[in-house]
Amino acid sequence: MSQNETSGSKASQRKVTQRKLAALDEDDLAVISAHVQDAAVVAADILWRPAENRLVIGMRRPDCEQLLAGECTPRRLISALRFDRVLSCQSRGIDTAAHDLALSLIGLEFYPARKSPAGQVVLLFASGGVLRLDVECLECELADLGPDNSAAAPEMAHNLSAGTDI
Repeated sequence: MSQNETSGSKASQRKVTQRKLAALDEDDLAVISAHVQDAAVVAADILWRPAENRLVIGMRRPDCEQLLAGECTPRRLISALRFDRVLSCQSRGIDTAAHDLALSLIGLEFYPARKSPAGQVVLLFASGGVLRLDVECLECELADLGPDNSAAAPEMAHNLSAGTDI
């Protein structure tokens, strides 16, 4: 696990720690999963780039440090979650054509294949939606881009139509 921290933004008038976390094994991914729990994701911000073997997801995630410090006003960070060495990406229960579809990420799981270091990464969403990535090996990075200065998190969808592969 690698981590890089920098000071935050004048716009937020508070010190914001911007993290950069990397995962190369299951334990590292569990740490990133904790940081992205309850992240707000819009379907249009899920970018599958097959030519680059990469999946990138833009999100607004809760500021865990702020929550641990006991601050009363919830704050979110704009972050990017990236998976490299992705061989395929499939979705279930996510309508990928609905670009404004709001999702809430519950967590990330890694299932190793018989032939190491390959495996599957599963991204679970509150609506029951799932993204499954077949990976050559686990290479994941979570990078905070700055504080989210928008008013509120998008409303979460509850009933999703079946999606297609993305």
